[in-house]
Amino acid sequence: MFSLLRSNVRSASSVRRLALTLAFLAASATGQAETFRGIDVQREGKGPAMIFIPGLNSSRATFTDTCAQFKAQYTCILLTLPGFAGQPPLKRVDAGFLVPMRDAILAYIAEQKIQQPVLVGHSLGGALALMIAEKAPTVPQALIIVDSLPFFSAIQNPQATSASATARAESMKKQMLEQPLEQYRKTAAQMGVMGMSNQPSRHATLVEWSQKSDRATTTQAMFDLMTTDLRERVGTIKTPTLVLGAWAAYKSFGSTKDSTKAIYVGQYQKLKGVKIEMSETAYHFISWDDPKWLSAQVRNFLKSLPKAQTN
Repeated sequence: MFSLLRSNVRSASSVRRLALTLAFLAASATGQAETFRGIDVQREGKGPAMIFIPGLNSSRATFTDTCAQFKAQYTCILLTLPGFAGQPPLKRVDAGFLVPMRDAILAYIAEQKIQQPVLVGHSLGGALALMIAEKAPTVPQALIIVDSLPFFSAIQNPQATSASATARAESMKKQMLEQPLEQYRKTAAQMGVMGMSNQPSRHATLVEWSQKSDRATTTQAMFDLMTTDLRERVGTIKTPTLVLGAWAAYKSFGSTKDSTKAIYVGQYQKLKGVKIEMSETAYHFISWDDPKWLSAQVRNFLKSLPKAQTN
């Protein structure tokens, strides 16, 4: 009886793996989405994999236009994380967001046998790309970090630490969770637009994404970002890395291209060989605001990789 049960389990597991594989291939051919551990996944194009990880409250549509520039040479794998932009949330997000997402993306790469993908991460997605490369250094071929820093809380105070940021993050978390829903949505809509894109036509989309995002997920993700300090940890990363930054949204507050780049250089100083470039015009969503520049930077960076890493 026990041996028969084990046989049935193996058979059921084989059938499940086959079904997942077939579904995955179907999604690749049609551009339709699938779900893996709560992550919405859509594949387009052909060739080596390029995995796009959007930021806080954002949809995979952050990178739709960027994918269009590369899908003739790469398979674009576009993600929407659980709880963001209408995607159902995880059941226990209060236990943490960034680490479970890092591990889920790594599990997806392993299950689908994706060989050395290029990871493209925007904002929170950039932090996840760094965390993936830190934990699994042989997995990514290259990192492209779009307007993201190793430690969010050190932007204004370079002396900040995870410990010193925790009290502020706890206060923020409590306030966000206890706000009346309508007040929370109003505040989220305002913050979701401020300094995000220099194209007014994009603002309605950003508001829609923020309104459709799960409050508990947004709050936990922000807490994790505020308390996760990767400045020292990026020193272990050997993966070729391109960082694309933005500064124009803060020009009226006295920021300059040089002063903003200095923040990037300071936070990434432990990451050997990192290449940092700054857009002249883009706000936070560089893929929307300066798409030609972003695509050119990515293309040139990928061409510069050692021959052995581009196969």
